[in-house]
Amino acid sequence: MAYTDEMRRAFHAVKPPKGFGVDIIDNDTFLTIRVDEKVMFSLAHDDKIAAVQYLAVLKDALEQNGAVVLIVRKALEK
Repeated sequence: MAYTDEMRRAFHAVKPPKGFGVDIIDNDTFLTIRVDEKVMFSLAHDDKIAAVQYLAVLKDALEQNGAVVLIVRKALEK
């Protein structure tokens, strides 16, 4: 599977909350949305809720355009 133009447009159509972003990784058979835990933990409570809602909408938008999507976190370093 490839990250298509339709998927790219769907990704950019969903606006992230202020101060939050994700990485999209194109694997052989699926896309990975990677969240940086450090960024997530630095958000206020309501912003965390908005970030999780953003992830759900983003996952759905990519799936509607043919992607199989996995959401993972980038672990905190000690």
